[in-house]
Amino acid sequence: MKKTNPLITGTIILTVTGFASRFIGFFYRIFLSRVFGAEGMGLYQLTSPVLALSFSVTVSGMQTAISKFVAGETTTHDYRSSFRTLFTGFGISMLLSAGCTAYIYLFSDSIAENLLFEPRTAPLLRIIALSIPMTTVHSCINGYFYGIRKTSVPALAQLVEQIIRVGSVYSIFLFYGAKGYRPTITFAVVGLIIGEAASMLFCLAAIYSRFYSLTQSHSFIKKVSEPFSIYLKEARRLLSLAFPLSLNRTLINFLQSVEAIYIPQCLQRYGYDNAKALSVYGVLTGMALPLIFFPSAITNSVSVLLLPIVSEADGNGNHAAVRKAVRKSIQYCLLLGFLCTGIFLLTGRWAGQFLYNSPLAGSFILTLSFICPFMYIASTLNSILNGLGKTTSTFLFSIISLGFRLLFVFWLIPALGIQGYLYGLLASQLIQTLLCVFAVRKYLR
Repeated sequence: MKKTNPLITGTIILTVTGFASRFIGFFYRIFLSRVFGAEGMGLYQLTSPVLALSFSVTVSGMQTAISKFVAGETTTHDYRSSFRTLFTGFGISMLLSAGCTAYIYLFSDSIAENLLFEPRTAPLLRIIALSIPMTTVHSCINGYFYGIRKTSVPALAQLVEQIIRVGSVYSIFLFYGAKGYRPTITFAVVGLIIGEAASMLFCLAAIYSRFYSLTQSHSFIKKVSEPFSIYLKEARRLLSLAFPLSLNRTLINFLQSVEAIYIPQCLQRYGYDNAKALSVYGVLTGMALPLIFFPSAITNSVSVLLLPIVSEADGNGNHAAVRKAVRKSIQYCLLLGFLCTGIFLLTGRWAGQFLYNSPLAGSFILTLSFICPFMYIASTLNSILNGLGKTTSTFLFSIISLGFRLLFVFWLIPALGIQGYLYGLLASQLIQTLLCVFAVRKYLR
């Protein structure tokens, strides 16, 4: 019987659930835009930098580290060691998430006023802070399941989170609407908390089921008490990879946060008032960009699975497998990218009007359609480079791309408006893609 390729199987699972999740998310975005308006979407999107920074500090690097080390351990069926890796990484990340939650909750007013330049986001931040420990739990568990190539658990967790989030927000909206209350964007943030809680509970049930089944079939892992020194050694091993990754991603997310926060500010320098600037920002980040990113469910699925596969192939000296991964990734990403560009060029203006009742969103979609091939290639090559241990290269490429984009934010938005930022997105993505291709050039010969 022919053995199924884990990359193909995992990609299909993640892609199907990713598309289902994004399909639900589309209707959710349409619902939010129609109920809360472009300005409400702008306020909601302004909280994203804080959430992204907290994720990068608490668990982003640890999730990758868990996935990488568990992938190596499961080839030898050392289940006990792989669970130790998960529990150690989980403990470290939970300590960080507790501190991050407390800081955001206690200093939400200061963050909203001095960092986001929008005091109205303070109550949203206090609610969002509560989701950080939940995100940490399911991210660590997802890292474990990615490492052992059981992609169904992370995929279903994502789908559960999306369904519960959308369902809860719609239910809250109906409940309070029936009582005559005016809907606010706070409803969406509460739904985020409920969705994260559902995803966390699903992942906890999955990891308990796996641990229970292994303890029944492998008696040698029943003994769970081990010397504390073993966990300290495991913590040092995990942190040796997770710390630089987290540091890199924190810096990247910080620059992305600066970008997101200052787009509305620079739009005001262009001549918009605060409400108009937030509305344009909301249309771009809450309507146009999610549509452009929709097909990336495929490349994101491939990227997640390429890291442990390339890492294992590189560790075994299987350069032919790495070369094949690089070439096939570029070929299929180019094909998908050009196809999506054509579709968005033909339907972008209609989609903006039909989906969001916003001609501005349609204009943004047309301009951003050219970003697709470069975005898809860069995402998969970044994952391959991380699997090869070239995390410094991917970090530098991201910094260069972001730095280039920030120049457009501060110089061209005040002169050209939001169109200046769109040009920056296209140019920076092209630069990052060329750098990634240059980094893997030896596998293209």
